[in-house]
Amino acid sequence: MNIASESLGSCSVPEVNLFVDGQYQPAMSGSYFDRLDPSNDLLASHVAGGRREDAEHMIAVATASFPVWSALQVEERAAILRRAKSLMPKYRDRFADCMLREIGATHEWVDFNIEVAIEAIDAAVDLAVFHQSNQSTTEKVSVHSQQSAFHQTQDSYIVRKPAGVCLAIAPWNAPIALGMRAVVFPLAFGNTVILKTSELSPGAHVLLAELLHEAGIPNGVIGAITNAPEHSEEVITSLISNPSIRRVNFTGSTRVGKIIAGIAAKYLKRCLLELGGKSPLIVLKDANLALAAKEAAYGAFLNQGQICMATDRIIVEQSIADEFISLLTDIAAQLVAGDPRRKGVRLGPVASPYVVSRLSALIDDAIDKGASLLTGASRRGQFIDATLLDHITPMMRIYSEESFGPIAGIYRVDSPEEAITVANDCEYGLTAAIFTNDLALAERLVDQLESGICHINGATVKDDPYMPFGGLKSSGYGRFGGDACVDEFTEVRWITVNRQA
Repeated sequence: MNIASESLGSCSVPEVNLFVDGQYQPAMSGSYFDRLDPSNDLLASHVAGGRREDAEHMIAVATASFPVWSALQVEERAAILRRAKSLMPKYRDRFADCMLREIGATHEWVDFNIEVAIEAIDAAVDLAVFHQSNQSTTEKVSVHSQQSAFHQTQDSYIVRKPAGVCLAIAPWNAPIALGMRAVVFPLAFGNTVILKTSELSPGAHVLLAELLHEAGIPNGVIGAITNAPEHSEEVITSLISNPSIRRVNFTGSTRVGKIIAGIAAKYLKRCLLELGGKSPLIVLKDANLALAAKEAAYGAFLNQGQICMATDRIIVEQSIADEFISLLTDIAAQLVAGDPRRKGVRLGPVASPYVVSRLSALIDDAIDKGASLLTGASRRGQFIDATLLDHITPMMRIYSEESFGPIAGIYRVDSPEEAITVANDCEYGLTAAIFTNDLALAERLVDQLESGICHINGATVKDDPYMPFGGLKSSGYGRFGGDACVDEFTEVRWITVNRQA
């Protein structure tokens, strides 16, 4: 990846540069910053520090490349993206190395990312081809004729066109899955894309641009800009404020999402925001408890709980709470955090020392206010074992604050109705899950849940790029996947033709 190996002192680390106009380039300022490996605090990558001038140059390149890419037939773009899919196995080890160094990813999480990225390519290509086929048919056979008061006849129809240059801002926690999702849908519809990489996973994100270029994406159609954390606001503002940027998609925290939404509103830029979550998993008294415990542990602790869909709240009917919690505790107690380089490690480090401090404060606050710590007493550097806290109450910070770490709180309730009340007593509304053998009851409860997504007898963590993915309330607005992407990444136009002119 012209991630070239550079010697820094006694340590050899990859150098990550900007990807511009089909090649790697250093930032115009020549500056770099370092990303540390969360498992050992060694250098993970030496990264180009892009600034305003780099953003402006990248926009100019993407704007100049738009006419050629957008003019291609959808089948030509689809063929290139399918080649990108075929290259994913070739890049697997390089993705794994980047994710291991930069975010402490386990092999399980790397494979999950690659699988979802491949599915995202399939979904984007299928959606774009289907939409183009339907649009052509609609224009030919569904033209609407209008008669005016003056007896003039006009044809009236709509068309959709690529929006233009799209800004994609992807998160660090699932860099390949969510990075690919952020760029492949707009690309499939004929847009050019600039990927603003995460400061925590720059190498993995830039590698996506290299893969797409190797697949045949023309120079300038996909670019990736890296920047030091202290320059994020400068770079993002430069990108969003530029008149050539027509769409913005962002996946990340609600706090940063609000900032991006504010900048986009100032410049009247449409944006898609997939933000934070505090997903509830409800276990009713007639549920398959073994299944519920297994899925709760998977949703709570996969990738150290650093997933927007993570099971943050486990809401259990009191009559089966002790039995269910015993099953769940047995699973969680086996998830001891360690260096993912070691064989058999399923729980890696959290992203940064700041995250450790925040999570430790949440745990200590809950315990001080009466919660019972069931698992996860050990915290070592950036390693936190799978943590379960029982008897969560509204007075505790963890009741309302998103954890985004290997922590799950248990909430005991007396009825399904109370479970729904607790689940909805939250500013977030991304995903939810309900476990019960009474499917009719489950469907009634789903209608009452305030979430963009809900799974019955399945984990809160589930990905299907063919389905519309997004949330309610502080979890954002807009949708990735499904027909929603047609509207997100194209412009609709109304055309009339007066045949009697």
